[in-house]
Amino acid sequence: MSARPKWRSALALGALAVAGISYLFITAPPPLEARSIDARAIPIHRVFAMLEAENDHSRALWTQEIVERGKESGLTFDEHWRDASVEAGPLPALFLRETARALERRGVRLGLFLGSRFPINTANRFTGAQQARFTTLEATGEPQVFFDPTTRLQTAMFSDRAVVDACASCHNTHADSPKRDWTQGAIMGATTWIYPDERIDVRRALELLAALRTAIRSAYTAYLDKTRTFAAPPVIGTRWPRDGYAVPAADVFMRELSRRSSDATLCDLLEGM
Repeated sequence: MSARPKWRSALALGALAVAGISYLFITAPPPLEARSIDARAIPIHRVFAMLEAENDHSRALWTQEIVERGKESGLTFDEHWRDASVEAGPLPALFLRETARALERRGVRLGLFLGSRFPINTANRFTGAQQARFTTLEATGEPQVFFDPTTRLQTAMFSDRAVVDACASCHNTHADSPKRDWTQGAIMGATTWIYPDERIDVRRALELLAALRTAIRSAYTAYLDKTRTFAAPPVIGTRWPRDGYAVPAADVFMRELSRRSSDATLCDLLEGM
């Protein structure tokens, strides 16, 4: 028998390698661990904590880098920012409300709102079981996670503090504010999350996180759209208000949010598994 040409041997080995890779990564059944990971149930309170951490990073980024630095560069922010005649962006609490509305439109059954004992908008005043839990949160500073018998929803409340002096001064000077002695660092209310299920799988947890990030992006995009209507709109691109009369594009804003939050979010998710 004549010797097989070397190129044919190499071709045969290559075909065998391709077949092996196809089996391992395409047709072979996944390991039991991989097949079962999505089915692992995570307590919803772990997911609430993950979402709250993500939201905290978003609000800090908005408050400190857009609102605070923006005021220094000539940008304005107002509770009536949606009015056509007002050239302004949303205040921090209204940015959260914008995020909550966008999240509601996602249809994922995850609710988000900001409540208080002394809200400017009376519709945001806690009542019933939520008020009782908020009293405990005020006294201890600890998150409150519970089943609300009134709404029949799993609920989590996290401290909403006056992270910068502007938060306290805004409420202290607002005409409709029922409390006028707020100080920086005080618990002004509670960021509150609601969801129907007590436990969810990993895939669902990731879906909720993706929905929140999409909602945050939607809220920020709404602000960018508003700036384009200004008589003198800021430059939208890679620069931030700290660099002058400019705001970052949505992709730039979300990349910075991801940089600040992704490691912590991953750790929270792994710990919950």
